[in-house]
Amino acid sequence: MKKILILLVPLLAFVGGAIGGDMLHAAKDEDKTAAASPETETETEPAHADAEEAKEADAEAGAGHSAEEEAGHGAAAEGHDATAGGHGAGAEDESGLDWFKFPNQFFVPIMRNGSPTAIMVLSLTIEMPASARPEIEAQEHRLRDALLNALMIQANTGGFDGNFTAEPALQRLRAALLAAGRKAAGPGVQRILIEDIGRQEQ
Repeated sequence: MKKILILLVPLLAFVGGAIGGDMLHAAKDEDKTAAASPETETETEPAHADAEEAKEADAEAGAGHSAEEEAGHGAAAEGHDATAGGHGAGAEDESGLDWFKFPNQFFVPIMRNGSPTAIMVLSLTIEMPASARPEIEAQEHRLRDALLNALMIQANTGGFDGNFTAEPALQRLRAALLAAGRKAAGPGVQRILIEDIGRQEQ
């Protein structure tokens, strides 16, 4: 029995020590877990709050940026409209021209040896500043007489012989008509436009 007890006592002491050590280790782990949990929760909550604040700040910044973009686009659109309006006004100011077309055609006989051989038929329009239109219209009859006289001179001097639609012949005809128009109605007559020209043989 003594030998058995001598062997059992150390064995029991070893087993008891091992069990006690396991129990102490488990208690320490539980204490650490309990201590770590509040810290984790504490750290997690501020991090979550920071994330929420960051999202709200981003949303506010996005809204502010959108408002600025809309305002910028609105200002750009207004500036574009204003520019377009300015260009339109400039185009109107730059053109500033008007045209007066004689309601009746001009008939010019071409005489050879005292007999008419052909008749020239022309449609003429006067180009002028818009502000000069009332004055030009008031002198329609004087202008018609002056232009018809210039056409008669052209017919009697061979201006309508041959290829009268060639550019040199038309340039001479326009120059003669412009000189006659300005002599009758003043510098308001800027150009004489030949809209139609034809020759009818007799």
